[in-house]
Amino acid sequence: MTTTDRLLTVEEAAERLGTGTRFIRRLIAERRIRYVKLGKPVRVPESALAAYIAERTVPTAAETRAARYGKAV
Repeated sequence: MTTTDRLLTVEEAAERLGTGTRFIRRLIAERRIRYVKLGKPVRVPESALAAYIAERTVPTAAETRAARYGKAV
């Protein structure tokens, strides 16, 4: 997390992912996403959301095929 990394509320993080707040709270409870605890309130760094999305992005068939056969795309 950088010093310029914006901290999002649970509601803002849910809106960014297009999910409900319950899903974000479950990710936090299961420690599947980084978060910052400021006393009782919890915040999610924007970079943590970006990393979560990047880790779960499925490659296209063309990317998979190229890697599988060692051909250039």
